Amino acid sequence: MTIFYEPRLGHGLPHDPFNAIVGPRPIGWISTISASGVLNLAPYSFFNAFNYVPPIVGFSSVGAKDSLRNVQETGEFVWNLVTRPLAEAMNQTCAAVAPDINEFELANLTPQVCNIVRTPRVLESPVAFECRCTQIVQLERQDHQKVEAWLVLGEVVGVHISEALLKDGVYDTANAQHIMRGGGPADYFSIGPEQLFRMSRPKTPI
Repeated sequence: MTIFYEPRLGHGLPHDPFNAIVGPRPIGWISTISASGVLNLAPYSFFNAFNYVPPIVGFSSVGAKDSLRNVQETGEFVWNLVTRPLAEAMNQTCAAVAPDINEFELANLTPQVCNIVRTPRVLESPVAFECRCTQIVQLERQDHQKVEAWLVLGEVVGVHISEALLKDGVYDTANAQHIMRGGGPADYFSIGPEQLFRMSRPKTPI
């Protein structure tokens, strides 16, 4: 037996299952800077990679938030990896604060100058992508009515990786302590070596 519902009519459950089903998801911990120089750092649960060459990542801002406005003004952003030791600091940057509040200071994090973009990265994060915005797309319903959500895409123009996460030159995802967003009101997941399994792609038939 299964349940069926049409999202436009509501799900009738204690919590919307959509986010839990499409999950866990990598966290878009996005640092930006306004045209006037105010720093911003915020996590986005709608985040992922979309292309290899050039590498393109994107996050969706549900509502016109500070990160979106800053990218619109400057054309750049930085993605910072959230690891288990940084979980509490990341959570602090979730706080709904005024645009003039610097979340780096709020979470006791260190802004580190980047190599290419003006926006700083999180020094404490072991991985960061410097990004230049390529597209900002306002999402639409099937009837083309605009939704108050914007997909921000950016080309990765610079990559920072802690040498501790490279094993014989290969990035060690299993031991990097990534955390990801789940679907419940406060659900997160971590990954480690115990979740690792390998499966090679099938060979192309001759």
